[in-house]
Amino acid sequence: MWTVVYLAQKEAIAEALREKLENEGILVKVRRAGGNPECEGYEILVPETEIKQAHEIIIDNDFKR
Repeated sequence: MWTVVYLAQKEAIAEALREKLENEGILVKVRRAGGNPECEGYEILVPETEIKQAHEIIIDNDFKR
């Protein structure tokens, strides 16, 4: 099951985080928040088995924006 681990306000931040997580070997999906094409937010999703590792990477790389 895919789980949201981060909400990014800008596409550039979402893509930077996707790249970082993928480089660490984590499967990642990025989608518009709520599935709404008019929404400006982006959800970063990972398999629930990789949540802990993803959170550690997010914290270690200062993705707090």
